[in-house]
Amino acid sequence: MNLEQGAERATPLTKIIDASLQRAGGWLPFDRFMALALYAPGLGYYASASRKFGRMPASGSDFVTAPELTPLFGRTLAVQVAEALDKTGTRELWEFGAGTGALALQLLDALGDKVERYRIVDLSGTLRERQQQTLAGHAAKVEWLAELPPEMRGVVVGNEVLDAMPVQLLVRTAGQWHERGVVRQGDGFAWADRPTALRPPVEVAGPHDYLTEIHPQAEAFVATLADRLKQGAAFFIDYGFPEAEYYHPQRHMGTVMCHRGHQADGDPLADVGAKDITAHVNFTGVALAGQDAGLQVLGYCSQARFLLNAGILPMMEAAPLAERAMAARLIHEHEMGELFKVIGFAVGEPWDAIGFAEGDRSHTL
Repeated sequence: MNLEQGAERATPLTKIIDASLQRAGGWLPFDRFMALALYAPGLGYYASASRKFGRMPASGSDFVTAPELTPLFGRTLAVQVAEALDKTGTRELWEFGAGTGALALQLLDALGDKVERYRIVDLSGTLRERQQQTLAGHAAKVEWLAELPPEMRGVVVGNEVLDAMPVQLLVRTAGQWHERGVVRQGDGFAWADRPTALRPPVEVAGPHDYLTEIHPQAEAFVATLADRLKQGAAFFIDYGFPEAEYYHPQRHMGTVMCHRGHQADGDPLADVGAKDITAHVNFTGVALAGQDAGLQVLGYCSQARFLLNAGILPMMEAAPLAERAMAARLIHEHEMGELFKVIGFAVGEPWDAIGFAEGDRSHTL
């Protein structure tokens, strides 16, 4: 068993985690710890009243997402969504993890009468209140749900949703694989490794010690969505890699990262509930989960290529200089353009989707 100290003061949330630890015999797999840290009702990071989303630390926010950077993100995504609504013969839009409501507002403004109903699935009550304020002008079209209904029809969008789904940690030490979990040690939480039969989906070359993640919850989410979506399409935008890159021998420290005050740190055991915890997405696993459940992959490419295909450049040319500068961050390779990817799915027969017209990397999945 390998232990590393993580300082933590007692809070209502850590007391809930302590109770879960006690029920579990003193050791929690990291995905259960991450789920509590992010989503424990009223106490987890996404269930709290902290601001979270914003351009600058002075706003009290922790990070910025593309829709908060510029409305051109949503307006460009709307080009692909409009095509998908037409191709699938649907008029409903579904968004998972709608954040401030900025993307919903941009899509509703751009799509107009093409959208009959906008349904938001979000676990955060405090964010829902913020979304309701943002979307007051479209109140007649918007509906909030806490879980998936038995059947869905329409186009699904999810921006930075998959990265916030709890992951399991696997660590190879001296050639042996272990699952990394969390224990209580003194006044803090600490890492503790247990031998496991779990493995990454591909063999990681080399004998060196290696830390990585597997994503059963994200893959189960995609499979469930595929089962419920009877007619329509889905598009997910997030940071991540295909499997061969994700489990590259040189990526030996894993991808779990925390965000607070627009600063990143790698210690999810400290300040639990006060900061975001994320992991990069294995897009191969997401694609296979969708395919195995009956969806067709429309395409997979970088965010930059997707937005360029959908026509962001003419929109940028018509925008003020400050807006162009923000939009450039969406497509520049050293900013969000390359790290972020887009994957699209369709129910039934696929079509040549505009967002993947050039630069489709589906062959790398």
